[in-house]
Amino acid sequence: MQTSPDSSTESATTADQILDAAQAQIQRRGYNAVSYGDLAAPLDLTTTAIHYHFPTKADLGQALVARYREQNAAMRSTIRTEEDDLRGRLEQYVEGYVEILERGGLCLCGVLAADDETLPEPVRREVRRFFAEQEDWLTAVIAEVHDDGAGLAGYDAPREVAELFLGTIEGTMLTARAHGPDAYRARLYRLIDTLTT
Repeated sequence: MQTSPDSSTESATTADQILDAAQAQIQRRGYNAVSYGDLAAPLDLTTTAIHYHFPTKADLGQALVARYREQNAAMRSTIRTEEDDLRGRLEQYVEGYVEILERGGLCLCGVLAADDETLPEPVRREVRRFFAEQEDWLTAVIAEVHDDGAGLAGYDAPREVAELFLGTIEGTMLTARAHGPDAYRARLYRLIDTLTT
């Protein structure tokens, strides 16, 4: 059955609204703490309407992380285009995570990774793809400047530094959250100083 352009647009808009609401709640409360009922009330929808767009919570989670990955890829592409040096690229990359903290949440995939063992397999795969993409991108931008461990003792390759940097970004979100975005930024910028001097 074909739908009119208006109903198709409305359907896409409703799906996006559901994803927006799910992302905001999961970033604050975690995947397992959010139900379709939690999403329905603030959107003035029924749970049946949410099931229409996302038949299962696994469908919702998979679509949510796929969208998050696309948005993050666009951010990384922009950074690569607009910033010429390693410091600028890493600082702008960190700023993307700072913005998440400023909105009161945590990295969506960081939150989901904490629930890894209880996630549906399609969601788990999307989350793992997200982290692989981050490590690949960080490895590439570090390798353009350093063919070794960027001066970090015990780190011999850009991939190892990328893994450390990403782990620090995600872990520091948890430990610096109570101190605010500025403390988070300051901690990560000190690591950037080490990588770029």
